[in-house]
Amino acid sequence: MELSNRTLGDWLEHWAATTPDKEYIVYSDRNLRFTWKQFDERVNAFAKGLLAIGVKKDSKVGIWAYNVPDWLTFLYATAKIGAVLVTVNTSYKQNELEYLCKDSDMDTLCLTDGTWETDFVDMAYKMLPELKTNKRGHINNPKFPKMRNVIYVGQEKHRGMYNTAELMLLGNNVDDDVLLNAKKQVNCHDVCNMQYTSGTTGFPKGVMLTHHNISNNGYITGENMEFTQDDKLCVCVPLYHCFGVVLATMNALTHGCTQVMVEKFDPLVVLASVHKERCTALYGVPTMFIAELNHPMFSMFDMSSLRTGIMAGSLCPIELMKEVQEKMFMRITSVYGLTETSPGMTQSNINDSFEQRCTTVGRDFPYVDVKVINPETGEFCKPGEQGEMCCKGFNVMKGYYNNPKATAEIIDKNGYLHSGDLGVQDEDGFYRITGRIKDMIIRGGENIYPREIEEFLYQLPEIKDVQVAGVPSKKYGEAVGAFIILQDGAHITAEDIQDYCKSKIARYKVPKYIFFVKEFPMTGSGKIQKYKLKELSLKLCEEMGIEVI
Repeated sequence: MELSNRTLGDWLEHWAATTPDKEYIVYSDRNLRFTWKQFDERVNAFAKGLLAIGVKKDSKVGIWAYNVPDWLTFLYATAKIGAVLVTVNTSYKQNELEYLCKDSDMDTLCLTDGTWETDFVDMAYKMLPELKTNKRGHINNPKFPKMRNVIYVGQEKHRGMYNTAELMLLGNNVDDDVLLNAKKQVNCHDVCNMQYTSGTTGFPKGVMLTHHNISNNGYITGENMEFTQDDKLCVCVPLYHCFGVVLATMNALTHGCTQVMVEKFDPLVVLASVHKERCTALYGVPTMFIAELNHPMFSMFDMSSLRTGIMAGSLCPIELMKEVQEKMFMRITSVYGLTETSPGMTQSNINDSFEQRCTTVGRDFPYVDVKVINPETGEFCKPGEQGEMCCKGFNVMKGYYNNPKATAEIIDKNGYLHSGDLGVQDEDGFYRITGRIKDMIIRGGENIYPREIEEFLYQLPEIKDVQVAGVPSKKYGEAVGAFIILQDGAHITAEDIQDYCKSKIARYKVPKYIFFVKEFPMTGSGKIQKYKLKELSLKLCEEMGIEVI
């Protein structure tokens, strides 16, 4: 196995030339199909359109959408001209969107209508009121000095925004040589994707990932599942996460196989897509597989074409993995890593034993040096000794955007990236994740950082002090719990706090459990013991008669 120096554009053009008529992108629910050649031609048209409106090398282009057909078109179009695609979580509310657009120095924002509870177009107008008055491409907002364009991903027209049809029309006026020259300026070590994560602590930071990072990560992922051009991968995980855009899309890109897309997770659409297209692989977080297996129409669909897949994003119950293998015929693998490792650093192999695939996160990726390091001494741990999971290699991010201090805090002087997770390696080289140094909560595959929610809740004048921690959840692995000390004489209910949160932060960050307490568990030196809050939550739920689900 060798690492590739191809860019994303190189890979796409390779398959467009060698298997031009083979299907690459399929939306089975609407019978929308692109061959490799057709898709590459559409990407070129979008790339020229972006050049026409002033997008250039290193420009930051945001994509705020579910897995719509042109999400991937923008990914490859930006990659071909050296721009950086910035993924925007579809759950974001106004403050989160504005923070990301400003912090990333975003040049162009591409968006769809949004959801039943969040209107992306209205939020864009609220953020950039100049859209309704200024000429397109001339936003001139002092709060977002880099922002120039907004593109509506679709055919509808919105004042001040380009739509995708207009983008392609503008691209017709750009000479092919201009695109060719732009492509020549791009190399595999350029940043092509930026995803926002809080890392181990603090507020979201832009993780800079290169063509080399993500294409090779996807390639190795596929090799561990023995992917070939004959495979059909059903992608129902969101593309705005590394799980979707790397482990799925980059796997398909580097192996020349077909991606069967699901725009927004719906277990019935997933089952029907696998059945109709005879998919051979399926990805998901545990809650997705549970929803599919428990769907009342599950038995009506033929899952026998499936052979492998990935279950990741949170702890994977052994009983669930058994059920997936028995009823969905899949030899599931697990990938461990984080956005900063683009994302995989370890993975189990399709040929590992069932126990190894269920109880471990596999072994080192090729070309990645994984070490368990004692967080106190900095020394490498021996097999069987618990320490922090760390790695260095091709998969390590280029850094946090405009944040060298935070980058230096996570990547040590020897080049090892520190995950904040505790793990142990056995004598056979398999790793098990045993806990966390950091306080991050993982709810159904979404990373949630307590400090961000704590700082948000401090805005309520009734709150004197607050600590946020994970509460065990049968459905999501963990749920968000807020432990609140009120100001003297203050009166506010849990429902009041949740209603306040729902209108201002992403729904998955809203505390499901709110506990009013008099004090927090502390160490002798006065530090709050977050791990004890998790234990306290179960006790308080029992006392209050609340069922933890």
